[in-house]
Amino acid sequence: MQPTPIRRDPPGPAARSGPLTALRSGIDLEPVTMLGLALAGLAFAVYWLSNRSFDAGRGDLFYLADAFLHGHVWIAQALGPNDVIYVGNHVYVPFAPFPAVVLMPLVAITGPVTADQWESGINAGLAAAVVGLAWWASGRIGVKQLGDRFLLALLFGFSTQIWWVTTRGGVWHTGHLVATILLLLLIGEMFGRRRPVLLGLLVGAAFLTRPPTAFAAPAVALWLMDPGAVGEARIALAQRLDRLPWRGWVLLALGAAPALAAFFLYNYLRFGSPLESGYALATLPDWLQALRDQGLFSLAHVRMNVDYLFLKLPALIPDFPWFRPDGLGMSVVFTSPGLLLAARAPWRDRRSWLLLCAAVLVLIPTLLYYGGGWLQYGYRYFLDSIPFVWALVALGVAQRGSLRRWARILVWFGALIGLAGVYWAYHL
Repeated sequence: MQPTPIRRDPPGPAARSGPLTALRSGIDLEPVTMLGLALAGLAFAVYWLSNRSFDAGRGDLFYLADAFLHGHVWIAQALGPNDVIYVGNHVYVPFAPFPAVVLMPLVAITGPVTADQWESGINAGLAAAVVGLAWWASGRIGVKQLGDRFLLALLFGFSTQIWWVTTRGGVWHTGHLVATILLLLLIGEMFGRRRPVLLGLLVGAAFLTRPPTAFAAPAVALWLMDPGAVGEARIALAQRLDRLPWRGWVLLALGAAPALAAFFLYNYLRFGSPLESGYALATLPDWLQALRDQGLFSLAHVRMNVDYLFLKLPALIPDFPWFRPDGLGMSVVFTSPGLLLAARAPWRDRRSWLLLCAAVLVLIPTLLYYGGGWLQYGYRYFLDSIPFVWALVALGVAQRGSLRRWARILVWFGALIGLAGVYWAYHL
């Protein structure tokens, strides 16, 4: 949603110069944008109150950002016994590097130690940006009612693992927040101007943050197609080929290319091989090492991940909050029942199928991965797919009208379960 100046006088040069002039002149932003900013501000307060007393002790990304600023790719020392890589005398961070790139300006000003000490506030700000972008993206998708946009932002920000990863913090979780921001920007652009280069840049940045998100690229490419290219059965093959968005696909690839090149270069500088990401080299506790020995990606892990994602329920206990998770995983139907509203998406609209395709494609490497997501409340790896599932929910709301009472109950129930997650973040 672009801020626009409120014109109280006949439009002159200042009025024509756009939102930046409006901000410099102190003129109000449009009310819907102000509501979104206020919602993000309120979300920041909730997130910061939730996480400010928790110290994950794993601010690897701040020290990696400092390493980049000093022209190397290793950090001075390991910040924990696991999820680090030792090669010779150097210590490497196994996780994707783009979040560290995002943090470089802050670290350049404050230094890595101070930035690490501010992690709770930084993560709260990132999560608040997720809520604000959910408000914005729902408008791009076509949701008109402000109450529905509020509930969609509530669903994303407080009825998914966003609240949990913000509360727990650490190198594992900051990456989820950055990736979610990038995917919401991607969805907003998909429902907006659909600029191929920008779409490619966002897909590439998401890949350098959470690698499974790259599997959404085919759905993004198909999004650029004119429905008429495939929708008329009698059109000759040559005509169909002419209608394909070849230029858009080339620009999409060019947009993603810098991230791919950075990925290969980063791997080569660390390990001497452009194809070695480091995930197979990280130190692990024995039980995770045993899972990785079965394969970094393997069908052997699917049953475990399906259980964590769809089936696993917490144990009932007699005291507050009356259920106890085990930290391995918890069914998305229990933690985020509002996402079931994706079933009400307009399935005659090809965009619904492409969003579903993106969600499923991103989920495939997740289900094959050995890690499982420990320690977690819900199934945090599903956050890579949730933006596309959430967009299906929003598209259904845009097409069908306002959310019904039972649908609102699902969203609020998920937020209540998310609130319990703050308690368990300190007690698991």
